[in-house]
Amino acid sequence: MNASMELNLDEMLRIKLEVLRREHRDLDEAIGALEATGRPDQLTLRRLKKQKLALKDQIVKIEDQLIPDIIA
Repeated sequence: MNASMELNLDEMLRIKLEVLRREHRDLDEAIGALEATGRPDQLTLRRLKKQKLALKDQIVKIEDQLIPDIIA
């Protein structure tokens, strides 16, 4: 029973990881498009970059949970 619960947790983390990666890519594209306008709104640009960084932090945290620490 515990193994099946662990598998379900891993599956949920992998799904969440894929969603976060997609959002990170979307923000990257939005930032690129905004910068390509020539004179981007600096406040909006800063907010998007901050959101992107927060997503990256969440991605790293989930990846650390999914990948076991081999050095023991």
